[in-house]
Amino acid sequence: MSIPPPPGPHQPQDPYQPPQPQSPYPQDPFAAPPQDPYARDPYAQGPYGPQGPGPTGPGPMGPGPYPQAPYPQAPYGAVPYPVWGQGYSPYGRPSPVNGVAIAALVLGLLCFLPGVGLLLGIIALVQIRKRGERGKAMAVVGTVLSSVGLAVWVLALSTGGASDFWDGFKEGASGNSSFALAKGDCFDVPGETFDEDVYDVDEVDCSGEHDAEVFASVPLTGDSFPGDDHVTDVADDKCYTLQDAYAMDPWALTDEVDIYYLTPTADSWSWGDREITCVFANVDEKGTLTGSLRADASTLDADQFAFLEAMAAVDDVLYEEPEEYAEEDLASNRTWAGDTGEVTGDQADQLGSHLWTTPAREKPVAALVKDMRDAAKEWTAAEKATDADGFYEHYETAYAYVDGATTVTARKALGLATTPPTYDEDSDSGSGGTGGGDSDSGLEV
Repeated sequence: MSIPPPPGPHQPQDPYQPPQPQSPYPQDPFAAPPQDPYARDPYAQGPYGPQGPGPTGPGPMGPGPYPQAPYPQAPYGAVPYPVWGQGYSPYGRPSPVNGVAIAALVLGLLCFLPGVGLLLGIIALVQIRKRGERGKAMAVVGTVLSSVGLAVWVLALSTGGASDFWDGFKEGASGNSSFALAKGDCFDVPGETFDEDVYDVDEVDCSGEHDAEVFASVPLTGDSFPGDDHVTDVADDKCYTLQDAYAMDPWALTDEVDIYYLTPTADSWSWGDREITCVFANVDEKGTLTGSLRADASTLDADQFAFLEAMAAVDDVLYEEPEEYAEEDLASNRTWAGDTGEVTGDQADQLGSHLWTTPAREKPVAALVKDMRDAAKEWTAAEKATDADGFYEHYETAYAYVDGATTVTARKALGLATTPPTYDEDSDSGSGGTGGGDSDSGLEV
């Protein structure tokens, strides 16, 4: 019988055959094929003995002395045929982790959107049961944490805790910057004095000791910073005008109180700072104030407000006294005296017609109203003076009623300050009334 040929490229490789060594040199296509170590010896005797001539003479020739040649090999450099068959997959491959379970766990740990975390946890449990995926523990933990977070949010909303949290968050976000101050705020500044740029402040209760109290804010416009000089000019003009609207009682502003202002700088302007902050502070830059100086419609009763409003109108016209003496410009002084008499008489009528809440207030105010009407007559007489001597005669008599005894008595009955302010000797007007200094107290923020 013939010997079967060794496996060629078109036959599968015997998986149990040991790997054959590869020669690093190209194979000679005309060389004899290598011997198969497991092939039978062609010269060995077969199981049936040697072939011999048949009884009728010689028969066909048997196999030659050499084994049958294998199929021709591929030339050197050709791409070999692919290996037949595929390997087996690894045994026990793990199932994937459910992604929704991971998301539920993250939301539960962060307590962020607890409702969403709870929903994702439920969805993850359903998907894991159907698909056989891993992550059940993560889904359960995320669901529990989200449920707790949702319960906390419901409790906070029902008790008002969420509102308190949001207010605290806004306060923390805005910080304690000086341009976050509002009208009526009291604060302390870092350091011992205002002699430095003020960026950060500590807001404190106005009833206690503090460095300053905000009484007005002046908005500025424009995209580009207008310059320090322009900002200071605006602050000088506006802050001194707005103080009376916040502190209607000038007698409450003692000599220790002065006006300061916090102004934007080029840097703070780029951060969005567009306001001048007008404040009351101690004349001594190392000193402090105690208690609020606010006296307006938000803190005064109806009687106090009516009284201070009438007195403010009289003070305003007194501030308009001409700088020139009567000897230098009699005509201007006479015109001013006529205006003062008219305003004083009008405000006396306003106080006289007001319905006071108690007789204890009505009687002292009635005495003041009588003095105001007498003063109005003297101002009118000064308007008609023909010379400086006659003008000053009525001028001094009229001024005797200003901040006089009846004014102090009426203030005491109304519960207002009873110590008259002091006036600067070089004041432009005969009446002061605001107290405090007039120094340039600009501060940069």
